[in-house]
Amino acid sequence: MDLNFTPEENAFRQEVRDFLAQSLPADIRHKVINGMILERDDYVRWQKILHAKGWGGPSWKRDFGGTGWSATEQYIFEEEAAAAGAPRAIPFGLKMVAPVMMQYGSPGQQQRFLPSILSADEWWCQGYSEPGAGSDLASLKTRAVREGDHYIVNGQKTWTTQGQYADWMFCLVRTDPEAKPQRGISFLLIDMKTPGITVRPIITMDGAHEVNEVWLEDVKVPVENRIGEENAGWTYAKFLLGHERTNIAGIGIAKRELARLKRIAALETKHGRPLIKDPLFAARIAQIEIDLTALEITNLRVLSAEAAHRAPGPEASILKIKGTELQQAITEMLVQVAGPYALQLRREAMAAGYQGDPVGPFYSVPLAANYLNMRKLSIYGGSNEIQKNIIAQMILGL
Repeated sequence: MDLNFTPEENAFRQEVRDFLAQSLPADIRHKVINGMILERDDYVRWQKILHAKGWGGPSWKRDFGGTGWSATEQYIFEEEAAAAGAPRAIPFGLKMVAPVMMQYGSPGQQQRFLPSILSADEWWCQGYSEPGAGSDLASLKTRAVREGDHYIVNGQKTWTTQGQYADWMFCLVRTDPEAKPQRGISFLLIDMKTPGITVRPIITMDGAHEVNEVWLEDVKVPVENRIGEENAGWTYAKFLLGHERTNIAGIGIAKRELARLKRIAALETKHGRPLIKDPLFAARIAQIEIDLTALEITNLRVLSAEAAHRAPGPEASILKIKGTELQQAITEMLVQVAGPYALQLRREAMAAGYQGDPVGPFYSVPLAANYLNMRKLSIYGGSNEIQKNIIAQMILGL
């Protein structure tokens, strides 16, 4: 593999940089760079700016309104956007359900939903996990019974990220309770305004309302909102999970946060010696950077496979494991850099316009919350232990 970018790719990188410098709102950039709280409107505003430029779907084909960019161009855009302080695209619509619709959806579904995903006019959430079905997703029990041209859905979903904002949910339901676990599952698109849906917040240990539990009681879903065939939803779910695990790797964000770690570690301490001068600490940073470079190369290989119309395979599990471990390691080292100041967990201080007096330097304000929030990465999208089993079975043949 030639790791050198072509002149055309370098020119594209400069184009992306120029656009970001001119178009990324300063208030959003300030929030991202400093780890402050992003609101729904921040994500929507940025997506609409990208959409107006024609860059709303970096990984989408032109036939569906996307950029048609190559895997390398997608990578360059993601890297530059993260470095500039752009919000990470909320993946549930753009990077998860949209690829499923493009691959398996009907023309009517594609025409109805894809434009509103690109324009951020509709917000999506994921209805996968249940109280008794997380990493073992095939044991889900939410039931959908067909009555004429509708399904009647009853059950509970949990850990539903940003469900409080969602207009639509893509949801796995059991349509044949007699079938084996991986069979008898269907993939439905559910309007969150449908009677019978209740969204209840789950406050995480960093004090955030990011995830929810969703109750479905006699919810009517038109049969036309089913993706593909009845009882074939596990096929579509696996396709989607491959994209999700690729996205979780978050290489561009990890590179930005690693640069932030270096900047903070280079600051003078009260003892006068920057922590980055400590040989052991510097060696840990170097190891993270080496691992991140190796992961980056692997990610490019997966993107190249996608460009050749091959869905992410077990390589996505490698990206998920290593990417989440590196992101967690970086947040841990940021906490260590801040020392006792990182003990302060004052979520209100992370909000724009906060007028209180944060304890310690400004950079330390979000570090504890970020550290706690990142503990989830090795669990969601299929826990890392499950990913290791997938690798053992599909790559090593164990």
